[in-house]
Parts: sequence; structure tokens; C-alpha cells
Amino acid sequence: MNKNGMRDPKKKKGGFAVYMKRYWQLYVLLLLPLLYLLIFKYIPMIYMQIAFKKYSIVQSVWEMPLAANHGFEYFIKAFQNRDFINALRNTLVLNLLDLIFGFPAPIIFALILNELVFRRFKRVVQTIAYMPHFLSWIIIYGLALQLFAPTTGLVNMVLGKLGIEAIPFLNEPGHWVATYVSLGVWQNFGWNSIIYLAAIAGINSELYEAASVDGAGRFKKMWHITLPGIRPTIVVLLIMNLGNILGSGFDRPFALQNNLVKNVAEVIATFVYKNGIKGLQFSLTTAVGFFQSVICLFFLLLANWISRKLGERGIW
Repeated sequence: MNKNGMRDPKKKKGGFAVYMKRYWQLYVLLLLPLLYLLIFKYIPMIYMQIAFKKYSIVQSVWEMPLAANHGFEYFIKAFQNRDFINALRNTLVLNLLDLIFGFPAPIIFALILNELVFRRFKRVVQTIAYMPHFLSWIIIYGLALQLFAPTTGLVNMVLGKLGIEAIPFLNEPGHWVATYVSLGVWQNFGWNSIIYLAAIAGINSELYEAASVDGAGRFKKMWHITLPGIRPTIVVLLIMNLGNILGSGFDRPFALQNNLVKNVAEVIATFVYKNGIKGLQFSLTTAVGFFQSVICLFFLLLANWISRKLGERGIW
């Protein structure tokens, strides 16, 4: 409408219809991921109420009776379970170590790659660094067993030849934690560096040229141009990592753990597998999963709030 309250003749009639006629293909493409989210992410949330009910295989989730203590029976049982408390502690400790050592690794690697002059060598290094990401944890465990086994592992055999005592990489709790974290960093740092390399590629090259004119060396360019340029990306990924501080994948701890290190290797994912799938305690493990999701959401919101208070954009 113009100032006189009349319809602007320059505006096309049927704006929304014209827009949809032009871009309907994009919305059709968007339909598939939306259906995936609806079917596999949102509809299954109906079954979260199992955490508050007595599970019965012969009843629908709506017909199951409410658990004792106003539905919080299985939450109370979980926190009275010594194995769950141990798994909760291990999950938090292992994820914090992953964050401390694993989060900076791809940033440092991306910064180093960005400084390499020879493109062919750079591509070779990138390819080698990406490869572990495509290996399953079963394969990685097999490699670790061949390298770090107490008596037959290659590393300990070499140490034995040198007169050095064998290191219990896989069967002593402290060494197991170090091996667990190191293997995680090794598998993921190359692949995760792709995001930072893409962010670095988006930095205006004129900034580097101006810094060169002013006599800045490579380290100063990295510190004053590259790192500030990728800081928003670092903050977003840090928030997402903090949001998963109490979450953990199943395959990595399950593949690497053994009875000798069970006290430090049992995490929430393996606890749920052993007690829920193998032990058929569905209400208990659903309560554990519900608690885990709520805590992860809390950390995500907290990290996003702190980032916005510090002047960063956050993730919303």
C-alpha cells in the first residue's frame, strides 16, 4: 500500500503464489528431511513417558500404569544404582578430557595446514588426516590391540627390546583413559578441521596483504587475523560440544573397554545397553536417557547464553 492507502501498482498481484510457483522445487526437497525428523526424531518422543510408567510389553504406552513416587520411581532407582553413578562420572570425565584435548586439535591442525605453501603436500597431509574418520571403532580397536597389547603389541615389543618395562595401555585404568582420549583425537581431528579450513578460506585476503605491508610475520597474521576470523565458528562448535558433554557414543567405549578397566570405561551408553537391551529394564534406562537429554539441553542453553553475554552470536 502507498501513502494514500492505495495498492502500489508496481507490486505484483498474487505475490505468494508467484513465489511458490517459482521456488516450489526447493520446498519439495526440504520435505524429505522434515519427514525424517518427524518420523525418527519427534514421533518417538511419545515413548519418553515410559520413564514414568511401569513397562509392560503387552500394553500400549498409553495404557501402562504410572510408576510409584508420582512416576519418579525409576529416576530414584537410577540414582540409587552404584553402576549408574559410576557411568555418569565416567561419561562426564571422558567427555571433558575429549573436549580439553580433542577440541583444540582440529583448530591447530587447520592453522598449520593454512600456512603450508606446497599445495600437493598439503593435499596429501589432509587426505592422510581424514582417513581415520572412516574407520569403525572395531577396526581401530583391532589396530590398538596390535600396537598396544601388553605382551604381543608392537610398541611394547620394541620397548622390551630397548630394556624398558611394558606399558599397560589397555589394561590399567590410567593408561586406558589416556589411550581412549588419544585414539579419539586421532580419529576426529582431521575430519573436524574441514569446518575450520572452510572458515579460514572465507577470510578476506586483503587483510593478509595489508598485514604483510605492515611487516607482520606468519605468527602475527595467524594470531591477529586468522584466529579472530574463525572465532564465530569456534564458538558455535564449542557450544555444540558443551551441549553433548553428558552424551556419548556407544561404539567407542564399548569397543575399547574390558573387564580390567570397567571401573573407568563404563559410560551411560554402555550402561543403557547392558541394563536396557540385555537386562530388559526399559523404564529404568528410559529414565536414564531422559535425564541425560535434559542435562545436555541445560548445558547447551547455558553455553549459548554465556557466548551471547560475551558478545558472540551463539547458535540462535
